[in-house]
Amino acid sequence: MEQRTFRRLGRTVGIVGLGAWQLGADWGTVTEDDAMAILAAAVDAGVTFLDTADVYGDGRSEQLIGRFLRTRAGDGLTVATKMGRRVEQRPEAYTLAHFREWTDRSRKNLGTDRLDLVQLHCPPTAVFADDAVFDALDALVAEESIAGYGVSVETCDQALTAIARPGVASVQIILNALRHKPVERVLPAAEAAGVGIIARVPLASGLLSGRYDERTTFPADDHRTYNRHGEAFDVGETFSGVDFDLGLSAVRRLAPLVGDDRTMAQFALRWVLDQAGVTVVIPGARDAEQARRNVAAAAQPSLTAEQLAGVREVYDELVRPQVHGRW
Repeated sequence: MEQRTFRRLGRTVGIVGLGAWQLGADWGTVTEDDAMAILAAAVDAGVTFLDTADVYGDGRSEQLIGRFLRTRAGDGLTVATKMGRRVEQRPEAYTLAHFREWTDRSRKNLGTDRLDLVQLHCPPTAVFADDAVFDALDALVAEESIAGYGVSVETCDQALTAIARPGVASVQIILNALRHKPVERVLPAAEAAGVGIIARVPLASGLLSGRYDERTTFPADDHRTYNRHGEAFDVGETFSGVDFDLGLSAVRRLAPLVGDDRTMAQFALRWVLDQAGVTVVIPGARDAEQARRNVAAAAQPSLTAEQLAGVREVYDELVRPQVHGRW
């Protein structure tokens, strides 16, 4: 697999990683056996970057990854986790004492003395401008409880503020064929600064798999049911903030661009990988075969100029008016 480097972290990873939200909760039921199979399939196919969070299943995702890591010592895996969403979202909660508490819990869950990468998990906007927050993160690095830190963001403005911080190693942001704004603003700034970009929600919560239609339903414990209108957290995390029916229309417009040599999901992942400045894309997977198919996108040829132009046309005509100004 092609490798790209987090320059400020000094770590090189395969360009397709694995997002592990679904191993914890909020995507329907994933059994422990299924979780182990997904992790094994992904890593055996070349994945070296796993992304999780302390809030995914209240630690279940981290614990499952920790269990997996004990069987794969020496595989050179980088595990990124996140912190900050287990408390009320107030800027004053982002303190060194809390950071120590949260990272200690994640270290225990993952079974490691030092976390590879810790990201603030979409904190309140005021946090990004608070020098004390980043001084506290620097303290964690100095204490060697974490190797480096980054931020997971909702908006491009948050990302740009974070990129200007000299200690920020990575920015995690929603980027997909239905969410283009980071290409215009964030990716060039990150590349110039040496900040890694972790592209999340690359399949727009499954919309870009091409498997859904107007009759598709999701379990009650799946965020695609309970957060479709932002009832539980930022609506941009569910279908990238795109209205479901509008998203279906966009996907149908994209389908003729895909060709016969890849799936719609692989086309969507390749689109992300073809954007200059992306370090790693982190699709999730509900089973081992899905994980392998996602990884296969890394070895596929880049999209043609005509395909890229087609994606842009669909975005500009259908999606841009709804989402571009929001995040």
